[in-house]
Amino acid sequence: MQILIPVDDIDFEEAKITLLDDVKHWILINLEEGRVLEYNFYKTREEITQWIDVVIVKNDKEYVWPFMEENIAVLVAPLQRSVEDIVEAFLFKELHDLNVNI
Repeated sequence: MQILIPVDDIDFEEAKITLLDDVKHWILINLEEGRVLEYNFYKTREEITQWIDVVIVKNDKEYVWPFMEENIAVLVAPLQRSVEDIVEAFLFKELHDLNVNI
């Protein structure tokens, strides 16, 4: 499972989710069987060549149609800010599914 998150830093421990309009970097996380196998930071989304299964955004007011047009599921992290907290919330299905609201 490939998860994409817009973040403000390239340090896994320090990175926090950011609005799509304010994104400084993207982190692509490869999750398998509940574990982070690998993660990579990218300056732009265009640099990413891997398939993206899910993008996680900061709130439900974000402009996410480009992701939906690419059949990428969109989840919202309403309370979580750190990458680690977001991954944990994803694993425990605590994120909001934006696709069902549209």
